[in-house]
Amino acid sequence: MRLVLLGVRGSTPAPGPAFVRYGGHTSCVAVLPDDSDVPALILDAGTGLRGLPDLLGGAAFRGSILLTHLHWDHLQGLPFCPSLDRPDARVDLHLPGSSSPHPPGSTSPHLSGNASSHEPSSPSPRELLARVMSPPHFPIGPDGLLGTWRFLPATTEPAVIEGFTVRRAEITHKGGITHGIRVEGDGVSVAYLPDHSPQLGSAAARELAAGVDVLLHDAQFLSAEQATADAYGHSTVADALAFADRCRARRLVLTHHAPGRTDNELDVLGKELADADRLDVEIARQGDILHVRGPGGERPPPPSAL
Repeated sequence: MRLVLLGVRGSTPAPGPAFVRYGGHTSCVAVLPDDSDVPALILDAGTGLRGLPDLLGGAAFRGSILLTHLHWDHLQGLPFCPSLDRPDARVDLHLPGSSSPHPPGSTSPHLSGNASSHEPSSPSPRELLARVMSPPHFPIGPDGLLGTWRFLPATTEPAVIEGFTVRRAEITHKGGITHGIRVEGDGVSVAYLPDHSPQLGSAAARELAAGVDVLLHDAQFLSAEQATADAYGHSTVADALAFADRCRARRLVLTHHAPGRTDNELDVLGKELADADRLDVEIARQGDILHVRGPGGERPPPPSAL
């Protein structure tokens, strides 16, 4: 399995010369099997999705996009990707719901929504997307997209999607349902938790990521910013390291970088991790290709750039 990191920022894109080497696009990862160079499974649809046409060589996208949650930085690329908005495209878009009771392990009413018995029935996936993608906020709604689209409710039941086994679990973040995603295929496993606060609990997240070969995890904040991380339902680098250790993940990739975290600051962070002999940890860079290998395989090669 290979992962192409199309976007590794959190919250907002980060344009400018101070953000060139690690990239400024928001969350998006393409998953490719070992026997194909054509991505059919995409995790999140932040502005990094604009890099998908290059991977497809100008062809239409025909596959599935799995959203972890519905915050802007994870879906703003949807209407701006030419590979999706064309007559010969086929897109299955899997969306989590808008609200939920507390996820497993949480105690705060501010986590992942606060549903009550008096709330109306949940909106459909198409209606959820239309809340952020329709006039007056955007020129067209979901029905204005070209191609064949299906808007599907994401569930926590295991499923085979585009040839991969996919599992989801509701995890602790803030502002609506947030899912972590585990993808298995080619004898290896990846867990993707770009927005997650281990400090706020969630045994489901630990179970989801248990023993994975690669863990892509939220690392938006530093230890000095712990209070802010907790307030927004995000992780510090230290949180991510501890979570990876508890899950026994073989390799940790820190992602969802703060939009103001410069290349030089991320370089310093990388050096600190290397000096601490954390050779199983790396910092995500936009454009990197990660080769996923299992315990019996060869040591993964270093990330290669597009």
